Amino acid sequence: MANLGANPIRRSPGRSWFSRVAPGILLAATGVGAGDILTTSLAGSEVGLALLWTVAAGATLKYFLSEGVARWQLATGATLIEGWISRLGPWIRWVFGGYLFLFTISVGGALVTGCGIAMGGLLPLGDPVTSKIVWGIVHSMAGLALAWRGSFRLFEIVMSILTGMMFVTVVITAIVIRPGAGSVASGFLPAIPPGGGPWVLAVMGGVGGTVTLLSYGYWIREEGRSGLADLKVCRLDLGLGNAITAVFGISALIIGSRLELEGQGAALATQLADQLAAAVGPWGRVAFLFGLWGAIFSSLLGVWQSVPYMFADFRERSRAADRAPDLRRTRAYRGYLLFIAFVPLVALWRPVRDIQLIYGIVASCFLPLLALTLLIMNTRERWVGRAFTSHWVVNAALAAALVFFSVVGGQELLEQIRR
Repeated sequence: MANLGANPIRRSPGRSWFSRVAPGILLAATGVGAGDILTTSLAGSEVGLALLWTVAAGATLKYFLSEGVARWQLATGATLIEGWISRLGPWIRWVFGGYLFLFTISVGGALVTGCGIAMGGLLPLGDPVTSKIVWGIVHSMAGLALAWRGSFRLFEIVMSILTGMMFVTVVITAIVIRPGAGSVASGFLPAIPPGGGPWVLAVMGGVGGTVTLLSYGYWIREEGRSGLADLKVCRLDLGLGNAITAVFGISALIIGSRLELEGQGAALATQLADQLAAAVGPWGRVAFLFGLWGAIFSSLLGVWQSVPYMFADFRERSRAADRAPDLRRTRAYRGYLLFIAFVPLVALWRPVRDIQLIYGIVASCFLPLLALTLLIMNTRERWVGRAFTSHWVVNAALAAALVFFSVVGGQELLEQIRR
């Protein structure tokens, strides 16, 4: 079993119990946001509760995928990106490099748009479109500042506060709406309603995870985790984090199912908040808008902090250079951070619905690639060792995800070509 990693392990003995669950909470906070509260609400508005099963399936899949990322890294000391490049050959560089660029544009655009919509509902600056643009730019710059100058500990604190805000308010909103028990139960029966194919991919992409799943490896490295004992810790925090993701995603779909969203969605936050105000009064409107803002801004902060990690890791390993001891201080990290903070801002001038749908579909395209590579890498005993070889249940779940996304994604691609 080769140890491919070159980064020194840092463990802080004085850290509280929160460090045992922090990476899983960070992953949940990064994964939800634009992917859940907007994309999932829009899906609920268009197809009702029929896609509740995709939320549950997506959260379960996300657990197996992120556990596989942790398994590889704890076994080898190398990030999954390092493992891809050293074990799978040059083809993965072209595939992942191209995808990372496409993902950055789409997810960055969705997140700045979502932040602009949420804060525009709280503090409007003129018309909804103007508010969306101005607040989207402000939030992108705030994420840039925190990722550039802030410590990992500060990042944890800010993300934990935002996660608490978003979870409590969005779940309470879904409870207040009081959907029928029969409708909710039937939504967990796997079926794709007419016209629901693209939304299946979009919801799965938002809830099931995206390239940000790779962030988990960098965050457990920040916590100093290594070896078989810490795999149990990872399973604990991933279980908690994905439970939060599932409950949040279900709540978002329930909220969206009660709305008839109009226009291009620049006033989406106001429409969502007005639904709650009609049920519980004006205080509920403000509370929900704060939760919505917390959900999307936490996702933006997580992406701005973690995706440049991946690019820096990818670039340095592709150059066959010794990896820098702190990737956050490299030119590659900071250059890509500037790229993600500025280039996706062009999406602020595009229709919200289009941005959210594109984001979800692009995000879901990463899942089969991740599932395939984990099936290859974590089943080879000479690469990870007997103790870390993945169980057949894990492999079955990853294989099912690979088949599902290949079939549904292929059908949607053919449908778009026919159109």
